Amino acid sequence: MTEEKLSRREMLRNAALGSIGLGLFGTSAVGAEKSEELLENLIAGKPAKGKSMIGVPFERHETVRLAVIGTGLRGRNVLNEFLNVPGAKVTALCDIVQEKADIARAMVEKAGQPTPAVYVKGDRGFEELVRRDDIDYVYIATPWEWHVPQQLAAMNAGKHVGSEVPAAYTLGDLWKLVDTSERTRKHCMMLENCCYGYEELLVLNIIRAGLLGELVHGEGAYNHDLRQVLFETKNEGLWRRAHHILRDSNLYPTHGLGPVANYMNINRGDKFEYMVAMSSGSLGLQEYRKEKLAAHDPRQKEVYKCGDYNTNLIKTNKGRSILVQHNVTSPRPYDRINLIQGTKGVFRDYPARIYIEKDKGGHQWQQIDAYKEKYEHNLWRRIGEQARKLGGHGGMDYLMCYRLVQCMREGLVPDMEVYDAAAWSAPGPLSEISVARGSVPVKFPDFTRGLWRQTRNSIADQPLLSFDTEEIKYSTFNRG
Repeated sequence: MTEEKLSRREMLRNAALGSIGLGLFGTSAVGAEKSEELLENLIAGKPAKGKSMIGVPFERHETVRLAVIGTGLRGRNVLNEFLNVPGAKVTALCDIVQEKADIARAMVEKAGQPTPAVYVKGDRGFEELVRRDDIDYVYIATPWEWHVPQQLAAMNAGKHVGSEVPAAYTLGDLWKLVDTSERTRKHCMMLENCCYGYEELLVLNIIRAGLLGELVHGEGAYNHDLRQVLFETKNEGLWRRAHHILRDSNLYPTHGLGPVANYMNINRGDKFEYMVAMSSGSLGLQEYRKEKLAAHDPRQKEVYKCGDYNTNLIKTNKGRSILVQHNVTSPRPYDRINLIQGTKGVFRDYPARIYIEKDKGGHQWQQIDAYKEKYEHNLWRRIGEQARKLGGHGGMDYLMCYRLVQCMREGLVPDMEVYDAAAWSAPGPLSEISVARGSVPVKFPDFTRGLWRQTRNSIADQPLLSFDTEEIKYSTFNRG
Protein backbone atom coordinates (compact mmCIF):
# COMPACT_ATOMS: atom_id res chain seq x y z
CA MET A 1 0.00 0.00 0.00
CA THR A 2 1.40 3.38 -0.95
CA GLU A 3 1.44 6.32 1.46
CA GLU A 4 -0.93 8.22 -0.82
CA LYS A 5 -3.56 5.46 -0.85
CA LEU A 6 -3.25 5.01 2.90
CA SER A 7 -3.74 8.62 3.85
CA ARG A 8 -6.52 9.35 1.39
CA ARG A 9 -8.43 6.21 2.34
CA GLU A 10 -8.25 7.10 6.03
CA MET A 11 -9.26 10.73 5.58
CA LEU A 12 -12.10 9.99 3.18
CA ARG A 13 -13.40 7.42 5.68
CA ASN A 14 -13.32 10.07 8.37
CA ALA A 15 -15.10 12.55 6.13
CA ALA A 16 -17.84 10.04 5.37
CA LEU A 17 -18.37 9.01 9.00
CA GLY A 18 -17.55 12.27 10.63
CA SER A 19 -19.61 14.43 12.89
CA ILE A 20 -18.90 16.90 15.64
CA GLY A 21 -20.48 14.54 18.15
CA LEU A 22 -18.19 11.64 17.23
CA GLY A 23 -15.21 13.96 17.09
CA LEU A 24 -14.09 12.41 13.82
CA PHE A 25 -14.22 15.42 11.59
CA GLY A 26 -14.55 19.03 12.78
CA THR A 27 -17.83 20.47 11.44
CA SER A 28 -19.46 17.96 9.16
CA ALA A 29 -22.52 18.01 11.47
CA VAL A 30 -22.88 21.82 11.52
CA GLY A 31 -26.18 21.65 9.70
CA ALA A 32 -27.48 18.60 11.54
CA GLU A 33 -30.47 18.82 13.86
CA LYS A 34 -28.52 18.30 17.08
CA SER A 35 -25.25 19.98 16.12
CA GLU A 36 -25.57 22.65 18.81
CA GLU A 37 -26.02 20.09 21.56
CA LEU A 38 -23.18 17.97 20.24
CA LEU A 39 -20.87 20.95 20.06
CA GLU A 40 -21.77 22.09 23.57
CA ASN A 41 -21.00 18.62 24.91
CA LEU A 42 -17.62 18.55 23.17
CA ILE A 43 -16.70 21.97 24.52
CA ALA A 44 -17.79 21.06 28.04
CA GLY A 45 -16.11 17.66 28.05
CA LYS A 46 -16.92 14.81 30.44
CA PRO A 47 -15.95 14.36 34.08
CA ALA A 48 -12.36 13.26 34.48
CA LYS A 49 -11.72 9.53 34.91
CA GLY A 50 -8.21 10.12 36.21
CA LYS A 51 -6.19 12.69 38.11
CA SER A 52 -4.71 15.76 36.43
CA MET A 53 -1.28 15.47 34.80
CA ILE A 54 -0.40 19.05 35.78
CA GLY A 55 2.85 19.09 37.70
CA VAL A 56 3.48 15.36 37.29
CA PRO A 57 7.21 14.70 36.79
CA PHE A 58 8.73 12.03 34.62
CA GLU A 59 10.15 9.06 36.43
CA ARG A 60 13.96 9.17 36.36
CA HIS A 61 15.76 7.29 33.59
CA GLU A 62 19.52 6.84 33.44
CA THR A 63 19.08 6.20 29.71
CA VAL A 64 15.99 7.30 27.82
CA ARG A 65 14.90 4.56 25.42
CA LEU A 66 13.10 6.00 22.40
CA ALA A 67 10.95 4.64 19.60
CA VAL A 68 10.17 6.53 16.38
CA ILE A 69 6.95 5.99 14.43
CA GLY A 70 7.25 7.58 11.01
CA THR A 71 10.71 7.63 9.44
CA GLY A 72 10.07 10.02 6.55
CA LEU A 73 11.85 13.34 6.20
CA ARG A 74 10.68 14.89 9.47
CA GLY A 75 10.99 11.67 11.40
CA ARG A 76 14.58 11.14 10.28
CA ASN A 77 15.48 14.75 10.98
CA VAL A 78 14.32 14.48 14.58
CA LEU A 79 15.82 11.00 14.88
CA ASN A 80 19.16 12.58 14.04
CA GLU A 81 18.64 15.13 16.82
CA PHE A 82 17.95 12.40 19.38
CA LEU A 83 21.01 10.44 18.25
CA ASN A 84 23.15 13.43 19.21
CA VAL A 85 21.59 13.90 22.65
CA PRO A 86 23.58 12.35 25.52
CA GLY A 87 21.56 9.76 27.38
CA ALA A 88 19.21 8.90 24.48
CA LYS A 89 19.03 5.43 22.95
CA VAL A 90 16.82 4.53 19.97
CA THR A 91 15.46 1.02 20.38
CA ALA A 92 12.67 0.72 17.80
CA LEU A 93 11.49 2.19 14.50
CA CYS A 94 8.24 1.89 12.56
CA ASP A 95 7.09 2.89 9.08
CA ILE A 96 4.93 1.56 6.26
CA VAL A 97 7.76 1.94 3.71
CA GLN A 98 10.71 -0.44 4.03
CA GLU A 99 13.18 1.90 2.34
CA LYS A 100 12.53 4.70 4.79
CA ALA A 101 12.79 2.41 7.79
CA ASP A 102 16.08 1.00 6.44
CA ILE A 103 17.55 4.49 6.10
CA ALA A 104 16.58 5.28 9.69
CA ARG A 105 18.03 1.98 10.93
CA ALA A 106 21.32 2.76 9.20
CA MET A 107 21.38 6.17 10.92
CA VAL A 108 21.08 4.54 14.33
CA GLU A 109 23.83 2.06 13.53
CA LYS A 110 26.11 4.80 12.17
CA ALA A 111 25.67 6.68 15.46
CA GLY A 112 27.21 3.69 17.22
CA GLN A 113 24.02 2.42 18.82
CA PRO A 114 22.78 -1.19 18.65
CA THR A 115 20.60 -2.08 15.69
CA PRO A 116 17.01 -1.10 16.60
CA ALA A 117 13.98 -3.29 16.09
CA VAL A 118 12.21 -2.33 12.87
CA TYR A 119 8.48 -2.69 12.20
CA VAL A 120 7.23 -2.49 8.62
CA LYS A 121 3.96 -4.33 9.00
CA GLY A 122 1.32 -2.24 7.29
CA ASP A 123 -0.64 0.65 8.70
CA ARG A 124 -1.10 -0.91 12.18
CA GLY A 125 2.47 -2.03 12.78
CA PHE A 126 2.84 0.60 15.48
CA GLU A 127 0.48 -1.41 17.69
CA GLU A 128 3.10 -4.13 17.99
CA LEU A 129 5.92 -1.66 18.51
CA VAL A 130 4.34 0.10 21.49
CA ARG A 131 3.97 -3.20 23.36
CA ARG A 132 7.74 -3.59 23.66
CA ASP A 133 9.22 -3.38 27.15
CA ASP A 134 12.38 -1.49 26.11
CA ILE A 135 10.68 1.83 25.27
CA ASP A 136 10.26 4.81 27.59
CA TYR A 137 9.06 7.41 25.08
CA VAL A 138 7.43 7.19 21.65
CA TYR A 139 7.99 9.98 19.12
CA ILE A 140 5.45 10.24 16.26
CA ALA A 141 6.12 11.88 12.89
CA THR A 142 3.37 10.49 10.67
CA PRO A 143 0.60 12.13 8.61
CA TRP A 144 -1.81 14.10 10.78
CA GLU A 145 -4.65 11.58 10.67
CA TRP A 146 -2.46 9.00 12.41
CA HIS A 147 -1.33 11.16 15.34
CA VAL A 148 -4.28 10.32 17.57
CA PRO A 149 -4.49 6.52 17.15
CA GLN A 150 -0.74 6.23 17.63
CA GLN A 151 -0.65 8.47 20.70
CA LEU A 152 -3.53 6.54 22.26
CA ALA A 153 -1.86 3.21 21.53
CA ALA A 154 1.38 4.36 23.11
CA MET A 155 -0.25 5.62 26.31
CA ASN A 156 -2.43 2.55 26.65
CA ALA A 157 0.72 0.45 26.37
CA GLY A 158 2.29 2.39 29.25
CA LYS A 159 4.55 4.72 27.28
CA HIS A 160 5.03 8.48 27.37
CA VAL A 161 4.42 9.91 23.91
CA GLY A 162 4.93 13.02 21.83
CA SER A 163 3.74 13.84 18.32
CA GLU A 164 4.54 16.34 15.67
CA VAL A 165 2.03 19.16 15.35
CA PRO A 166 -0.92 19.39 15.54
CA ALA A 167 -1.70 16.80 18.21
CA ALA A 168 -5.20 16.30 16.73
CA TYR A 169 -7.66 18.18 14.52
CA THR A 170 -11.05 17.41 16.05
CA LEU A 171 -12.41 18.34 19.47
CA GLY A 172 -13.39 14.77 20.21
CA ASP A 173 -9.87 13.52 19.57
CA LEU A 174 -8.33 16.27 21.70
CA TRP A 175 -10.46 15.16 24.64
CA LYS A 176 -9.44 11.54 24.00
CA LEU A 177 -5.79 12.54 24.38
CA VAL A 178 -6.46 14.42 27.62
CA ASP A 179 -8.61 11.67 29.12
CA THR A 180 -6.19 8.90 28.17
CA SER A 181 -3.18 10.77 29.52
CA GLU A 182 -4.95 11.26 32.84
CA ARG A 183 -6.17 7.68 33.02
CA THR A 184 -2.85 6.04 32.10
CA ARG A 185 -0.66 8.55 34.01
CA LYS A 186 1.50 8.96 30.92
CA HIS A 187 2.51 12.27 29.44
CA CYS A 188 1.15 13.10 26.00
CA MET A 189 3.06 16.03 24.54
CA MET A 190 3.13 17.91 21.29
CA LEU A 191 6.74 18.50 20.31
CA GLU A 192 6.38 22.16 19.34
CA ASN A 193 9.92 23.07 18.30
CA CYS A 194 9.18 26.79 17.83
CA CYS A 195 8.83 27.21 21.59
CA TYR A 196 12.58 26.51 21.77
CA GLY A 197 13.64 29.11 19.17
CA TYR A 198 16.34 31.58 20.16
CA GLU A 199 14.15 34.69 19.94
CA GLU A 200 11.17 32.97 21.54
CA LEU A 201 13.14 32.01 24.67
CA LEU A 202 14.99 35.34 24.77
CA VAL A 203 11.70 37.25 24.68
CA LEU A 204 10.21 34.92 27.27
CA ASN A 205 12.96 35.97 29.70
CA ILE A 206 12.44 39.64 28.81
CA ILE A 207 8.72 39.29 29.56
CA ARG A 208 9.33 37.49 32.85
CA ALA A 209 11.71 40.28 33.88
CA GLY A 210 8.86 42.77 33.41
CA LEU A 211 10.41 44.86 30.63
CA LEU A 212 7.24 44.77 28.51
CA GLY A 213 4.90 45.41 31.45
CA GLU A 214 1.48 43.76 31.54
CA LEU A 215 0.77 41.81 28.36
CA VAL A 216 -2.26 42.86 26.33
CA HIS A 217 -1.92 41.37 22.83
CA GLY A 218 0.01 38.74 20.88
CA GLU A 219 0.26 37.54 17.28
CA GLY A 220 1.53 34.34 15.73
CA ALA A 221 1.32 32.68 12.34
CA TYR A 222 2.40 29.97 10.01
CA ASN A 223 2.89 31.84 6.77
CA HIS A 224 5.01 29.56 4.62
CA ASP A 225 4.89 29.03 0.86
CA LEU A 226 4.40 25.25 0.58
CA ARG A 227 2.87 25.11 -2.89
CA GLN A 228 5.74 23.09 -4.35
CA VAL A 229 5.71 20.70 -1.39
CA LEU A 230 1.94 20.23 -1.56
CA PHE A 231 2.13 19.11 -5.19
CA GLU A 232 5.10 16.80 -4.82
CA THR A 233 4.53 13.13 -5.60
CA LYS A 234 6.50 12.10 -2.52
CA ASN A 235 6.79 12.90 1.19
CA GLU A 236 4.21 15.45 2.45
CA GLY A 237 2.77 15.90 -1.04
CA LEU A 238 1.24 12.44 -0.71
CA TRP A 239 -1.09 13.43 2.14
CA ARG A 240 -0.93 17.07 3.21
CA ARG A 241 -2.74 18.55 0.21
CA ALA A 242 -5.76 16.37 0.96
CA HIS A 243 -6.50 18.42 4.07
CA HIS A 244 -7.01 21.47 1.84
CA ILE A 245 -9.73 19.47 0.06
CA LEU A 246 -11.48 18.35 3.22
CA ARG A 247 -11.31 21.29 5.66
CA ASP A 248 -11.62 25.08 5.64
CA SER A 249 -9.75 25.92 8.82
CA ASN A 250 -6.46 26.87 10.39
CA LEU A 251 -4.74 23.62 9.49
CA TYR A 252 -1.51 24.32 11.40
CA PRO A 253 -1.95 26.77 14.28
CA THR A 254 0.66 25.77 16.84
CA HIS A 255 3.96 27.14 15.49
CA GLY A 256 2.76 30.70 15.97
CA LEU A 257 0.40 30.15 18.88
CA GLY A 258 2.62 28.04 21.13
CA PRO A 259 5.22 30.74 21.87
CA VAL A 260 2.51 33.38 22.45
CA ALA A 261 0.72 31.00 24.82
CA ASN A 262 3.98 30.64 26.74
CA TYR A 263 4.40 34.42 26.91
CA MET A 264 0.89 34.74 28.36
CA ASN A 265 1.09 31.76 30.76
CA ILE A 266 -1.85 30.03 29.12
CA ASN A 267 -3.00 27.12 31.31
CA ARG A 268 -0.85 28.62 34.07
CA GLY A 269 -2.94 31.55 35.26
CA ASP A 270 -4.78 32.46 32.06
CA LYS A 271 -6.67 30.49 29.42
CA PHE A 272 -8.17 30.81 25.95
CA GLU A 273 -11.86 31.77 26.30
CA TYR A 274 -13.27 31.98 22.77
CA MET A 275 -12.27 32.69 19.18
CA VAL A 276 -13.65 33.85 15.86
CA ALA A 277 -12.27 32.85 12.47
CA MET A 278 -12.62 33.74 8.83
CA SER A 279 -11.10 32.42 5.64
CA SER A 280 -10.20 34.19 2.44
CA GLY A 281 -10.98 32.73 -0.95
CA SER A 282 -9.13 29.66 -2.15
CA LEU A 283 -7.04 30.67 -5.15
CA GLY A 284 -3.37 29.89 -4.56
CA LEU A 285 -3.29 26.14 -5.21
CA GLN A 286 -5.54 26.49 -8.25
CA GLU A 287 -3.30 29.07 -9.90
CA TYR A 288 -0.13 27.16 -9.04
CA ARG A 289 -1.33 23.86 -10.49
CA LYS A 290 -2.61 25.58 -13.63
CA GLU A 291 0.88 26.94 -14.22
CA LYS A 292 2.93 23.94 -13.05
CA LEU A 293 0.93 20.78 -13.79
CA ALA A 294 0.00 19.19 -17.09
CA ALA A 295 -3.53 19.84 -18.27
CA HIS A 296 -4.41 16.14 -18.05
CA ASP A 297 -3.04 15.73 -14.50
CA PRO A 298 -5.89 14.37 -12.33
CA ARG A 299 -5.01 16.88 -9.62
CA GLN A 300 -6.39 19.61 -11.90
CA LYS A 301 -9.88 18.38 -10.93
CA GLU A 302 -9.40 18.64 -7.17
CA VAL A 303 -11.63 21.14 -5.35
CA TYR A 304 -9.87 22.94 -2.50
CA LYS A 305 -12.03 23.98 0.43
CA CYS A 306 -9.40 25.67 2.60
CA GLY A 307 -8.99 29.42 2.08
CA ASP A 308 -5.54 30.78 1.35
CA TYR A 309 -5.61 32.89 4.51
CA ASN A 310 -7.28 31.65 7.65
CA THR A 311 -7.30 34.31 10.36
CA ASN A 312 -8.27 33.73 14.00
CA LEU A 313 -8.87 36.12 16.88
CA ILE A 314 -8.68 34.64 20.37
CA LYS A 315 -9.79 36.26 23.64
CA THR A 316 -8.24 35.09 26.91
CA ASN A 317 -9.77 35.02 30.37
CA LYS A 318 -7.60 37.97 31.43
CA GLY A 319 -8.86 40.05 28.52
CA ARG A 320 -5.86 39.68 26.24
CA SER A 321 -6.25 39.25 22.50
CA ILE A 322 -4.31 36.99 20.14
CA LEU A 323 -4.22 36.95 16.34
CA VAL A 324 -3.29 33.68 14.63
CA GLN A 325 -2.90 33.20 10.86
CA HIS A 326 -2.30 30.32 8.47
CA ASN A 327 -1.23 30.66 4.83
CA VAL A 328 0.76 28.05 2.92
CA THR A 329 -0.60 28.67 -0.58
CA SER A 330 0.66 32.17 -1.45
CA PRO A 331 4.03 33.42 -2.73
CA ARG A 332 5.66 35.08 0.28
CA PRO A 333 8.68 34.91 2.59
CA TYR A 334 8.45 32.72 5.68
CA ASP A 335 6.94 34.50 8.69
CA ARG A 336 5.58 33.42 12.07
CA ILE A 337 4.95 37.09 13.11
CA ASN A 338 5.83 36.37 16.79
CA LEU A 339 4.57 39.65 18.23
CA ILE A 340 3.91 40.42 21.87
CA GLN A 341 2.62 43.80 23.12
CA GLY A 342 2.72 44.95 26.71
CA THR A 343 1.94 48.16 28.55
CA LYS A 344 5.63 49.14 28.52
CA GLY A 345 6.84 47.88 25.17
CA VAL A 346 6.52 45.54 22.23
CA PHE A 347 8.55 42.85 20.46
CA ARG A 348 8.09 41.74 16.86
CA ASP A 349 10.00 39.16 14.85
CA TYR A 350 10.85 38.72 11.14
CA PRO A 351 13.12 40.57 11.54
CA ALA A 352 13.57 40.59 15.33
CA ARG A 353 13.12 44.07 16.82
CA ILE A 354 11.96 45.57 20.09
CA TYR A 355 10.65 48.83 21.49
CA ILE A 356 10.68 49.53 25.23
CA GLU A 357 9.27 52.87 26.24
CA LYS A 358 11.80 53.71 28.96
CA ASP A 359 14.81 53.09 26.72
CA LYS A 360 16.27 55.78 24.52
CA GLY A 361 15.56 56.00 20.83
CA GLY A 362 12.17 57.68 20.52
CA HIS A 363 9.36 55.89 18.74
CA GLN A 364 11.78 53.74 16.77
CA TRP A 365 12.32 50.01 16.65
CA GLN A 366 15.56 48.95 18.32
CA GLN A 367 17.71 45.93 17.60
CA ILE A 368 17.28 43.03 19.99
CA ASP A 369 21.04 42.46 20.27
CA ALA A 370 21.45 44.83 23.22
CA TYR A 371 19.26 42.55 25.36
CA LYS A 372 20.94 39.26 24.55
CA GLU A 373 23.78 39.41 27.05
CA LYS A 374 21.48 39.75 30.03
CA TYR A 375 18.35 37.90 28.87
CA GLU A 376 19.61 35.12 26.61
CA HIS A 377 17.98 31.91 27.80
CA ASN A 378 20.30 29.62 29.71
CA LEU A 379 19.48 26.70 27.44
CA TRP A 380 20.84 28.63 24.47
CA ARG A 381 23.70 30.05 26.50
CA ARG A 382 24.78 26.57 27.56
CA ILE A 383 24.36 24.51 24.41
CA GLY A 384 23.48 27.01 21.67
CA GLU A 385 26.72 26.44 19.78
CA GLN A 386 26.20 22.70 19.70
CA ALA A 387 22.53 23.12 18.82
CA ARG A 388 23.28 25.29 15.81
CA LYS A 389 25.84 22.78 14.55
CA LEU A 390 23.76 19.67 15.18
CA GLY A 391 20.15 20.73 14.88
CA GLY A 392 17.59 21.74 12.32
CA HIS A 393 15.61 24.99 12.15
CA GLY A 394 18.53 27.00 13.50
CA GLY A 395 19.09 24.67 16.44
CA MET A 396 15.63 24.73 18.01
CA ASP A 397 15.01 21.09 17.09
CA TYR A 398 18.08 19.92 18.96
CA LEU A 399 17.22 22.00 22.02
CA MET A 400 13.72 20.52 22.03
CA CYS A 401 15.04 16.96 21.94
CA TYR A 402 17.84 17.67 24.40
CA ARG A 403 15.46 19.26 26.88
CA LEU A 404 12.99 16.35 26.68
CA VAL A 405 15.67 13.72 27.25
CA GLN A 406 17.25 15.56 30.15
CA CYS A 407 13.87 16.20 31.82
CA MET A 408 13.30 12.45 31.68
CA ARG A 409 16.79 11.69 33.00
CA GLU A 410 16.42 14.12 35.88
CA GLY A 411 12.78 13.30 36.66
CA LEU A 412 11.41 16.80 35.98
CA VAL A 413 7.96 18.02 34.96
CA PRO A 414 7.88 18.38 31.15
CA ASP A 415 7.83 21.87 29.67
CA MET A 416 4.65 21.11 27.71
CA GLU A 417 1.76 18.89 28.82
CA VAL A 418 -1.28 17.31 27.21
CA TYR A 419 -3.33 20.39 28.15
CA ASP A 420 -1.00 22.58 26.09
CA ALA A 421 -1.14 20.13 23.18
CA ALA A 422 -4.94 20.25 23.27
CA ALA A 423 -5.34 24.02 23.74
CA TRP A 424 -2.81 24.92 21.05
CA SER A 425 -4.31 22.44 18.56
CA ALA A 426 -7.93 23.45 19.27
CA PRO A 427 -7.95 26.44 16.86
CA GLY A 428 -7.93 23.84 14.07
CA PRO A 429 -11.46 22.48 14.67
CA LEU A 430 -12.74 25.68 16.31
CA SER A 431 -11.77 27.79 13.30
CA GLU A 432 -13.53 25.32 11.03
CA ILE A 433 -16.69 25.65 13.10
CA SER A 434 -16.49 29.46 13.22
CA VAL A 435 -15.86 29.81 9.49
CA ALA A 436 -18.73 27.47 8.61
CA ARG A 437 -21.08 29.51 10.80
CA GLY A 438 -20.21 32.92 9.42
CA SER A 439 -17.35 33.78 11.78
CA VAL A 440 -19.39 33.48 14.97
CA PRO A 441 -17.52 33.24 18.30
CA VAL A 442 -16.81 29.68 19.44
CA LYS A 443 -15.89 28.87 23.03
CA PHE A 444 -12.66 27.00 23.85
CA PRO A 445 -12.93 23.80 25.88
CA ASP A 446 -11.18 23.99 29.24
CA PHE A 447 -9.02 20.90 28.95
CA THR A 448 -7.56 21.52 32.43
CA ARG A 449 -11.06 21.33 33.99
CA GLY A 450 -10.52 24.51 36.00
CA LEU A 451 -6.90 23.97 37.02
CA TRP A 452 -5.66 26.67 34.63
CA ARG A 453 -6.08 29.13 37.51
CA GLN A 454 -3.04 27.68 39.23
CA THR A 455 0.05 29.76 38.56
CA ARG A 456 2.94 27.37 38.10
CA ASN A 457 6.21 26.86 36.32
CA SER A 458 6.55 27.22 32.59
CA ILE A 459 9.49 26.63 30.30
CA ALA A 460 10.98 29.93 31.52
CA ASP A 461 10.89 29.00 35.18
CA GLN A 462 11.69 25.32 35.43
CA PRO A 463 15.18 24.18 36.40
CA LEU A 464 17.35 23.75 33.34
CA LEU A 465 20.28 21.42 32.94
CA SER A 466 23.81 22.40 32.05
CA PHE A 467 25.68 20.72 29.24
CA ASP A 468 29.10 19.18 28.88
CA THR A 469 30.39 17.73 25.63
CA GLU A 470 31.71 14.63 27.39
CA GLU A 471 29.06 13.99 30.03
CA ILE A 472 25.87 15.41 31.48
CA LYS A 473 26.30 17.68 34.48
CA TYR A 474 23.07 18.55 36.21
CA SER A 475 22.51 21.99 37.71
CA THR A 476 19.61 24.27 38.55
CA PHE A 477 19.02 27.38 36.47
CA ASN A 478 17.37 30.46 37.88
CA ARG A 479 16.13 32.94 35.30
CA GLY A 480 18.10 36.17 34.89
